[in-house]
Amino acid sequence: MALQVVTANLLRGGNVVFLAADGRWSERIEDARVAETEEAAQELEALARACEEATQVVGSYLIDVERTAEGSRPTKYREWLRTQGPSVRRDLGYQGNPAGRQPSA
Repeated sequence: MALQVVTANLLRGGNVVFLAADGRWSERIEDARVAETEEAAQELEALARACEEATQVVGSYLIDVERTAEGSRPTKYREWLRTQGPSVRRDLGYQGNPAGRQPSA
């Protein structure tokens, strides 16, 4: 099984987030809790569903990641692109915020 993390979008603002090891949602994939087994992946999915039911996030799903020196990195280009913020207007989203990314949820 590939290493996996859960991603979703915050209901408030729509930012891409990842389920962190401490149970909160973080905009940093480096904070994501990594599932190394099928059972751990199912547990992550259950936690994400509970957060959807609590109207914190929407559209949660598992993505494959690999470990690098900097932390977890998506293996698919689509998912990597989601971690970078809007790709059409660089003055919006993460890139347009002079203070960097918004605080985590």
